[in-house]
Amino acid sequence: MKIAIFSDIHGNLEALQSVAEAWDELWVLGDLVNYGPNPAEVVDFVRQNAAVVVRGNHDHAVGASEDPRCSSAFREMARAMQVYTESVLSDEQKAYLRQLPLSAQMEADGRRFFLCHAAPSDPLFRYGPTEAAFWTPETAAVTADILLVGHTHLPFMMDLGAKRIVNPGSVGQPKHGAPEACYAVWEDGVITLKSCPYPVEETVRKVLALPIDMRIRRQLAAVLATGDLQV
Repeated sequence: MKIAIFSDIHGNLEALQSVAEAWDELWVLGDLVNYGPNPAEVVDFVRQNAAVVVRGNHDHAVGASEDPRCSSAFREMARAMQVYTESVLSDEQKAYLRQLPLSAQMEADGRRFFLCHAAPSDPLFRYGPTEAAFWTPETAAVTADILLVGHTHLPFMMDLGAKRIVNPGSVGQPKHGAPEACYAVWEDGVITLKSCPYPVEETVRKVLALPIDMRIRRQLAAVLATGDLQV
């Protein structure tokens, strides 16, 4: 069984299409939309290809016209792009986003997986650092071998006793210092963090042509071009 694990695609079609893995199943940890120029196409791709999808804070915000409660550095960008994203998605696509489950449980190769976007205690909004002190109580209530999370856009793996926490990073808006699509693969009992280059310049070109304030367009373009949290 080969499973591709994506998170935080954020409307970036070029990054999504550049992941050349062949998989038996695709699992998606939320945030299909916002920030990127092609949210409708990303939603359609995920609906057609994913075996399981959980709801991210931006999926929830766009689907229900609510605040995504993102970090302060991205709040203004999120607001501007949410207006754009809501304008280009159909009512059906927005209904799909708001009806996604907050968490899911899956099994593969005799292992149990718990999937959520942020953290089990707060599946939509809580940012989880790469520290055992944060994740120890989060995993205590989870009856699974592997906890799959996203939200921070920072890939990591951590073992806590018999449990493993995995964040595949972000496919569409990486913030770990390299402008590459990040994801994870589970194959034959082994999980691996991966990344691949994508045509960032094409996504940047689309962002700079969006009908939003030019200052925000430039900020979004800088995040994509650098793969950096700082804007």
